[in-house]
Parts: sequence; C-alpha cells; structure tokens
Amino acid sequence: MEASTSVRAKQYAKYFARILLRGRSGFASGTEFETPDWDIYSMDLKRPFAALEPLEHERRVVRAALQALQQARILSATHYDEQRYLAMRKAIAELFEIPWTAITPRMQRLIYAINAIRRPQVMVAAGVFCGNTFTSNAGAAVGPGAVYTARALIGLEIDPTEAARAEQNVRRLDPTGVARIEAEDAIAFCRNWPETIDLLYLDADEVGGRGKRIYLDIAHNAWDKMPSGALLLAHNSVNATRELKNYLDFVRDPQHCRASMNVVIDGEGLEVSVK
Repeated sequence: MEASTSVRAKQYAKYFARILLRGRSGFASGTEFETPDWDIYSMDLKRPFAALEPLEHERRVVRAALQALQQARILSATHYDEQRYLAMRKAIAELFEIPWTAITPRMQRLIYAINAIRRPQVMVAAGVFCGNTFTSNAGAAVGPGAVYTARALIGLEIDPTEAARAEQNVRRLDPTGVARIEAEDAIAFCRNWPETIDLLYLDADEVGGRGKRIYLDIAHNAWDKMPSGALLLAHNSVNATRELKNYLDFVRDPQHCRASMNVVIDGEGLEVSVK
C-alpha cells in the first residue's frame, strides 16, 4: 500500500509540473502531442461509460489534440459536430453489450472526430472485439452520430464469437448494413480487398504470435489500396511502444507517410499518420 501511494504521489507531482510548463489541455512538441495527466487518467475497464473528468475538460483536451493534428497537416480542420458525437455516445451506452473496454471517453471522442473531419468513404478497422471502437470510427457516418454518407465501413474480428457480438451491436445502431463486421483475418482481408481504403484503424492483437507487431503486416497488405491522404490510426502507441517499434518506424519515415503524430491523451495512445 505504501509503495502504491508513493508511485501515485510521484505521478501527481509530474502532473502538476507538466501543467506549469505546458498547460492543462496538452502540448505539441515535434511529432508528439501530450496531455499532462495522460498517465493518471485511467479507465475502469468494466465501466465503459463512467465519467472520468468533467465533460468540458474532455472537450478541451480533444480540441487541443485536433489542433496539433491540423498544425502537423494530418487533418485539414478541427471542427466536428459535438452534439452528434454525444448522440452516438448515448446510443452506444444504451444499445451495446460491452464486456470491457480500454477505450477512454477522450479516445472515443478523438477517433469519432477524426472520422467526422476526414469523412472516409471506405474505412477498415482491424481488431474490433465487441464493436465499441469500430463504432467510434463508423459512428460519424451511421446512426445518430452520422454527419456524412460512406460507401463501406468494415470491422474485422478474427474471433467468431466476438465478431458475432460486434455485428449484433452494430446492427442495433445501423440497420442499413453500410457498417458491418466480418469474422476474418485482417491481413488476408486487406490483401484481397478490391477497392481503396481511406482510413485504416489498427487495434488487432495476434494471441500467441506477433501480438501488436501484426499492425505492420496489416498496413503492408493494405498499403497499395490506400491513396495519398489516407489515414492510419494505430491504438496502443503508448503502452505497446516496444511491440509497435517496426510499425512506428515505418509510419514515421517520410518516405512512407508525409506526417505522423503520437497523440498521448491517455495511457494507451493513438498514432495518427497520413500517407
């Protein structure tokens, strides 16, 4: 208990020092945006809709992250319809079966906002579990959060049980079928997909194998389908940095992506890259 209290005290000391140096909402430096409380803003995995902070602070943090992405020329704008976002969040809370999630409210809002701003016609999400994070992406085009019309929004989940649960969740939100879940291997799917991919979301984890290292294999197989300006969103850029080293080296290489930024708004993180 004493050791735990000591660690927490050190974290808060760092938090207050960061606020003094960089402000409360976050600070962009080079290819990273970091909010001062990223390491103490933590999710209760079994309570996906618990409030972790005042809504206004959540809004400010995400707004600052979007501004950093715009300044890095990854996004063209920062505005998104916040009321539509909240309508999507409410619908997910009421309709979805979510056994657990590591997606914080900040991250959910950020992912929605990126999709609402970029408006991908084709979005592919690899590793969607129960469909919660998939809908953070797809919800900008279907359901009560829709602000544009997409052609295809595809979530890939290799576990057939979770794929079935995700599909059931998504159908409650989107009866049209524009957003759909496939129980498929993401590498094979991306290799065989015949159309363009405007946004690729990566959250897959190969159990007993490559783990998060699979991100790079998925990206490689989607690469020739992704036009200039396509976005890649890679979750776990903070807590899986070692596993993602090869992927991060790839997207941070100017020969592959014209810009890439690590958005550190919680302990998981999101690498946002533009081809």
